[in-house]
Amino acid sequence: MDLDTVRTFVAAADARQFQEAAAELAVTQQAVSKRIAALERHLGVRLFTRTPRGAELTIDGQAFLPHARELLRVAERAVASVQTGRRPLRVDVIASRVAPSGLMRGFHRAYPEIELDVVMLFDVETAVAAIRSGAIDASFRAVAAPGRPLPDDIESVRVLDEPHQLLTGPAHALAGARSVTLAELPGHRIWMPGLVPGTEWTAYYDDLAAEFGLTIEATGPNFGSDALLDTVADTPALATFTTEQTRLVWPVGHGLRRIPVTDPTPVYPHSLLWHRDNPHPALATLRAHLAAITRDEDATRTWVPNWVITR
Repeated sequence: MDLDTVRTFVAAADARQFQEAAAELAVTQQAVSKRIAALERHLGVRLFTRTPRGAELTIDGQAFLPHARELLRVAERAVASVQTGRRPLRVDVIASRVAPSGLMRGFHRAYPEIELDVVMLFDVETAVAAIRSGAIDASFRAVAAPGRPLPDDIESVRVLDEPHQLLTGPAHALAGARSVTLAELPGHRIWMPGLVPGTEWTAYYDDLAAEFGLTIEATGPNFGSDALLDTVADTPALATFTTEQTRLVWPVGHGLRRIPVTDPTPVYPHSLLWHRDNPHPALATLRAHLAAITRDEDATRTWVPNWVITR
């Protein structure tokens, strides 16, 4: 059904004069008559009767009018849903408890008027595909995995280098330390069952282990963070890595320790990715907000893999 004919019908029904409807729509009276006739042929009924006072709705016209108005409202909502600046900014934060989620909560507090859709995608390839298709506007990622450069139409900027911590139970040999160096960690088992081959975060920890001689294990099923914390708390031989802004909650009886890692401090490099042709005005606002809060780390005291993109 042609929306122009529906719009013309509603204008004529409201004005009760084809001439006034024509003036409102900035078309000729003949065009209004042709559109109404076309709609009547499509519906197979008469919508108006001519009277000395103008155009009156028939019974069929009265029945069709509320549905015609709803058709126009639905069309307006459909257009608004994809118009730049009128739809929510869609951003991938990877997971709810990690630093990018916190960055977006801070952005929302600073700009509560900007409507957001927050999603959680799995890996960088999935995120990049979603950015290129327009399914999302931006994603927080450690870019990119070795041998898999970003496509030319994807832009990125480092927004947060997040320091690592060692998480241990109360009986672990390092539990009493105020900080630990990377040189102290060889020989200690670091358990990270969430590492998935082929992901950017697994590439990060593979390089970290190789460069500093660490034992990072991904054995066993991944039952989530609660099960990981339970096991670390109860197993003196196991520790795990977490990052400074990762939100973890555990029972008081677990007695877990979060210990800063130093000399150098491994930092997880969060970058914001977006499509170079994305015109959403809130995306520029998000980028400016992140640039204003970015913390500069002393590169001589931190570590990232050499494949991490800095552009």
